[in-house]
Order: sequence, then structure tokens, then C-alpha cells
Amino acid sequence: MLYGAGMPRRAALEAYSEAEGDRIVATLFAWLRIPSISADPEHRDDVRESAEFCAGLLRDAGLEHVEVLETGGLPAVYADWCHAGPGAPTVLVYGHHDVQPVDPVDAWTSPPFVPVIVDGECRARGAIDDKGQTLYEIEAARGLLRRDGRLPVNLKFLVEGEEEVGSPHFEALLQRERARLACDVVVVSDTGMISPDVPSTTVGMRGLAGFDVTLRTATIDLHSGMWGGTVPNPARLAARLIAALHDDRGRVTLPGFYDRVRELSDVEQKSLDSQPFDEGEFRTAAGGVAYLEGEDGYSPLERIGVRPTAEVVGLHSGYGGPGIKTIVPAQAGFKLAVRLVPDQRPQDVEPALRAWLAERVPEGVDVTVTPEGAVAPALTPVDHPAMGSLVRAIEAVWGRPPLFTREGGSGPEEALGRVLEAPVLFLGVGLPGDRIHAPNERMVMDQFWKGLLAAGELLLDLGGAVG
Repeated sequence: MLYGAGMPRRAALEAYSEAEGDRIVATLFAWLRIPSISADPEHRDDVRESAEFCAGLLRDAGLEHVEVLETGGLPAVYADWCHAGPGAPTVLVYGHHDVQPVDPVDAWTSPPFVPVIVDGECRARGAIDDKGQTLYEIEAARGLLRRDGRLPVNLKFLVEGEEEVGSPHFEALLQRERARLACDVVVVSDTGMISPDVPSTTVGMRGLAGFDVTLRTATIDLHSGMWGGTVPNPARLAARLIAALHDDRGRVTLPGFYDRVRELSDVEQKSLDSQPFDEGEFRTAAGGVAYLEGEDGYSPLERIGVRPTAEVVGLHSGYGGPGIKTIVPAQAGFKLAVRLVPDQRPQDVEPALRAWLAERVPEGVDVTVTPEGAVAPALTPVDHPAMGSLVRAIEAVWGRPPLFTREGGSGPEEALGRVLEAPVLFLGVGLPGDRIHAPNERMVMDQFWKGLLAAGELLLDLGGAVG
């Protein structure tokens, strides 16, 4: 193992993880058996059972003030251990205990809530997203408390129950519990790494602004034989608008869209350029697409992590059933998902979209723009002192410092950093092949054990100790 400047030593929790390995795996299996699907109302009781199970894990680990927090929706869990003293930093660990639906069930090689170990992989819904990653954070705290009788930092846990449905009550929870959740650093273990041999850490997540655009040209659908060729067809208009959303360089045509985009720092650009990328593997993982496209002048890795995008995620008009219905539809529309990067603001997108539509939609067509939620982009500066602790913790376990990556997706991390006014560190160990949200989701157990060790190293480094 390497630590800090490269002095070899045994990671602090290696002996603990070896001695407690069987119990920890059994604990993981027990949690994974709970079908805590937040999207399905029929599983509300299961989500609550999962929250109670998580509370029990935190209590057994030696955390205090353990509480299942009501949110107006599905429950979250809180716990803390705050005896390191006022001079020690306070660290909040975030995770989530809800999981995605399991459809299609027939595609699973084993039942999704009957965890199994196959070829060094734990396969079950929630294994990597996010019960497994939350568990190694809890076990790291348990291990340090058992080893030392104390923790090097004041530690808090917040484990959400609605992340997989967009965290609809999460920011309100953060605001309500802001004093109790106050911290110096947030640690999130709900992300991934480039590969088992190329450790990395996420430093940013894109924001999101979603919209439903509806175009109405008439009060009723019209007979295509009697009216076709004379009246406006909203499906054709929607198609023209969608085609006009990007120019011939692949750039989004909304006015001012790129005005606030922050360029990468030299450190981030160098790290991005160092990341391995195989286009063939990438296209295969994308469902076997025949080619890639996007904004000219940027690599695929840049397009999905550090550049903003606008994607049509739904198109609706006319008749879609069997056979054909000969009409000119009265209405058409499309759904739009706009991914944002620092320093773009979600509140700027809607007026830009409305202005763009006003220039292109003929007079007399009724246009309705319905916002469908928004979240701002999140970014942790790579030169933040806390990032140094994370880099050293990962290097201590993987034997090399991590590369810096940005997630193309969006999540509650922006709200965590903004409301709690703390930097967000991402200690996630997921791999590209973990089949997140898909059948046969997995946790590569070697990554799990390394995550546990790195979680312990991070707490020690943030607390100014080396074990």
C-alpha cells in the first residue's frame, strides 16, 4: 500500500475487513434482500423497512442520535458521532438506500433481491447503487471506532430514501435540518471509477433543466384527405424545431447557451486527456450504436462530462397504434432534457427556450412550455485542501493517485454542497460494467473492500492522523 508521499504501510482497516469479512457480506446480503423500490408505491413499506435496517446498522456501528427522518415522502436516516472535539473537522457522509425497479425480471440470471456472489461479483438490485457503497462507509466508521475507541473527525450520516425518483423532498429536508447537518466536508459514495486499475474521482456533476413543449394548431384532429396539404401540421413543425435545435457543428442553438460555460482548468484538462477511451467498447456499451456524434472539436469524454447538451428525450403526436389513422393531428410536442455545466444556471434556460421558440413558431400556433424540474451543476475545485485528503486516501489503497472525472448525469449533490456550504468529495468505486439500473446489477467485491479501506483512510487524513 502507498500513503501520502509514497511511504509504504498497511491500510488502517485491513485487519478489520479481513476479520469481519464474513459478517459484512452477510450484512450486505440482508440489506439487499429488502426490495426498497422508491418508484413503486407498492414498495413504500419496503423502503421504510430499508430505512429501519440502515438505522440499525448505524446504531450497531457505534453512531449516536440515530433517527429515521420523515420527509413528506419516503424516509431518510440520520446518525452522528461528534466527540472528536471542536477543532476537528465535521464530515457528512451521504448515500441512499432506495433502489431502481427491476424490470425486465426475465433478464436477470438470478432473482434481483436474492443476492449471490458470482465470479467475485455480488449481484443484486442495489449492490452498487447504493447500498453496497453506503455500507462500506458505515463499516469504515465501525472499524475505526472498534480499533481506536474514537473517530478522528466528527462524523454524520445522511442516507436518503428518494434518490432514485429525483430526490423530490431532499432539499426541503436539507433546509429543515441544516443546523443538525452542518459540516465542513460532504463525502458521497454513489459514483464510479474508470476501471479497477485506473482509480478516479468525480469532481463535478452536470445540472439539468427539463421541459415539455406542446404545439397546437387546431382544436381537433382533421381528415388528411380533406385537409392535408392546406392546414399546418404540428408534427412537421415539431420535427423542424427538433432539427433546428443543433447547428451543423452539433452546437445547441438556444440564444446565449454557451455564454457562461466555464473552461476546464489545466489540471482537469490534463487528467481528462490521460483517461483511457476505446470507441468500440463505448459504442457497444451504448447498445451497439453505429457511430458517435456531438459538438465539433470535443472528444466523447468531453461531450458527456464537461460540455452542455440538449437532448430530445420524447416526441409525441398523432396516432401511434396498429395500422394507420389518416389524420392531420391537432397537437404535437417534444420533451427536452438540457444538461448544464459550471457556471450555467437552470433559471436561464427557460427564457432562452421561449425566445428561441418565438423566433421559429408561426403566428397562430399555440405553444405551451412546461418546466419538468431543474438542478444546478456541481463542481469541487481540484485544488481544494479536502480534495488532497481524498487523493491521498485513494492512492493509499489503489497504489496510484486518481484521475479527475466529471459525471454526465445529475443528482442531489449540488443541493448538498450549496445548502450546507461545504465541498463535496466523491469516493465512489463503481465500474462501467456494473449494470447500474439494469438487470444483473453488480458490486465487484474487490472494489467494495478497497472502498472500505479508502473510506477509513479518508477520515484519518481529514482528521490529521495516519493511523
